[in-house]
Amino acid sequence: MLKFICYPKCTTCQRAKKWLDDNNIEYELRDIKLDNPTLEELTEWYNKSGLPIKKFFNTSGLLYKSLDLKNKLPKMSESEMLQLLATDGMLVKRPLLIDDHFVLVGLKEAEWLEKMNK
Repeated sequence: MLKFICYPKCTTCQRAKKWLDDNNIEYELRDIKLDNPTLEELTEWYNKSGLPIKKFFNTSGLLYKSLDLKNKLPKMSESEMLQLLATDGMLVKRPLLIDDHFVLVGLKEAEWLEKMNK
């Protein structure tokens, strides 16, 4: 089953949930703040996504800014970045849409539609 990982108070996540519901797409909802992704999950999603690791960071989030990650990430290894992401779900860009064959990060309706129709 499709996993929809979000933060319910996030307006982008609310729009994404509405999009899934409007398109009659079944999913399992997971609150990223209550159920933080593990290092193993993040590593698997990162590898499956084909995206640069930095795309998994919520760069507009308060925690990202307060930790000054804009300046720290370039000096970190991929392994260190994944370990950091696993410490707090609020560091992770959302929503995440996870299937056996793909991982989508952030709401890009055209990309979501393309993946859902395959």
